Amino acid sequence: MTQTVDRTSTTELRVTRQTRHHVGGWRDGAGQRQVVVRDPATGTATCTMVPATDAEVDEAVRLARTTSPTWQRTSPAERAAVVRAAAQRVRDCADELTALTTSEMGRPADLARGGVDAGASTMEQYAELGPLHRGRSLQGGWDAVDLMVPQARGVVAVCTPWNDPVAVPAGLLAAALVTGNTVVFKPSERTPLTGERLAQTFLDELPEGVLTLVHGDAETGAALSGHDDVDVVCHVGSTAAGRAIAAAVAQTGAKALLENGGKDPMIVDAGVDPVWAAQQAALGGFINSGQLCTAVERVYVHEHVADAFVEALVREAKATQLGPMVDERMRTAVHQQVHQALESGARAVVGGSVPEGPGAYYPATVLTGVTPDMSVMRDETFGPVVPVMTVGSFGEALELACDSPYGLAATVLTPSMANAQRAWRELPVGTVKVNAVFGGAPGGAAQPRGASGDGFGYGPELLDELTVTKVVHLGQAPLAQ
Repeated sequence: MTQTVDRTSTTELRVTRQTRHHVGGWRDGAGQRQVVVRDPATGTATCTMVPATDAEVDEAVRLARTTSPTWQRTSPAERAAVVRAAAQRVRDCADELTALTTSEMGRPADLARGGVDAGASTMEQYAELGPLHRGRSLQGGWDAVDLMVPQARGVVAVCTPWNDPVAVPAGLLAAALVTGNTVVFKPSERTPLTGERLAQTFLDELPEGVLTLVHGDAETGAALSGHDDVDVVCHVGSTAAGRAIAAAVAQTGAKALLENGGKDPMIVDAGVDPVWAAQQAALGGFINSGQLCTAVERVYVHEHVADAFVEALVREAKATQLGPMVDERMRTAVHQQVHQALESGARAVVGGSVPEGPGAYYPATVLTGVTPDMSVMRDETFGPVVPVMTVGSFGEALELACDSPYGLAATVLTPSMANAQRAWRELPVGTVKVNAVFGGAPGGAAQPRGASGDGFGYGPELLDELTVTKVVHLGQAPLAQ
């Protein structure tokens, strides 16, 4: 939960900490604005964050540019050792990172700890993969060879979200650093202390200037993504911010690696166990209070199992214990979608109202009677709301699931191999999950489409995104006579 105020105001703020930037050393921000971060469960202030000024952003980028050649010349094995050591530091301070995550964005402690552990594991993964990243060669003749060699792109700006404030930046930072890039890191303004503590685990191992940290909000992000000396902008967050970044890099020539919003569908086919399907839908729709890019945000259920599915989903919703949403502004936006749906004829079979009392809590909500034109079925919700639409056939469900500008992921629950094959081929999304709402092989990648972004996030493919391929033709010169 955040509140922006003038730093020169005489308003007294009872906060325990103030964030710091790290640009050639730790420092307080020089700007006049400050953002008050509040615990979403209680509304009490946890820290103040002073967004970096344009001059501070420029200084951070210039330092990263200056340091870039030396870091690129560092051997892949040495870079990997640094990332591996930072991963151990994350594990050593896991309790602290967990507590910070919970206090800043409300994630329950067990889920927050899972995000910390996932972040450390991802860092270790890239420490292993970095030295193995390789190019290709072509033998053009006996006296010549063509090499395709991956090289660091240069300066990478990493702008990350509040809903998973350790795992997401940990992977992006590790992948960028292990491939020889220098990094300017801007964590979300909603989780600045978590981002700062994560950055410290890297900074304790890195040479000065290889990683710089600037705190900030949308203005800071715009200054960073539009900087002429930034070569790559990695952004995980809203579609609106992603589009603004895409427009900015179109002017500078930088590469944009974007994972933006989603409106992920779930198809529940005839013949599946409706209780199991409801458990999958509840897990996908209510986890992290629905604040997940790949959350289940719309369900199309076959009429043969619809009644039993909804009944089971209501039981799951009533049994689900949720933490608060990140702030009251997000809760208001979610409730507005629900209210509009109810006004247009939908029915809240469970939830659907703002609870009394402190904190940005919102109940697990199941809507029926929804139609495709409702905002709750078309626009990203990012809250614990599962709208359910009954359909007459798998084909109808698939057609509706495909009708979206978003292209992040989709889930298909079906006993039919033919329907599964058809679904994964036709769904215009980066990831299709058949008969499991979450899961996947270790090291898996994802490439969103459409309004959900572009470029591979995660997996070995992320190393390709963060490097540029140089083609070298090595021919043989004739000997002097």
